[in-house]
Amino acid sequence: MALLMLVIALGTLFGAAAYAPAPVFVAAVAFIGGWLVLFAARERIARARNR
Repeated sequence: MALLMLVIALGTLFGAAAYAPAPVFVAAVAFIGGWLVLFAARERIARARNR
């Protein structure tokens, strides 16, 4: 079920990205990428503290 929801979400996002202007798409990609980097750094720090 989760895989189906993921496929539907990805299809919606990629479909919307096809109609978005390039600067909006690049800004969204930069925002999501930055959020993922911050999340990964926070998780790495938390794991290092628990060892």
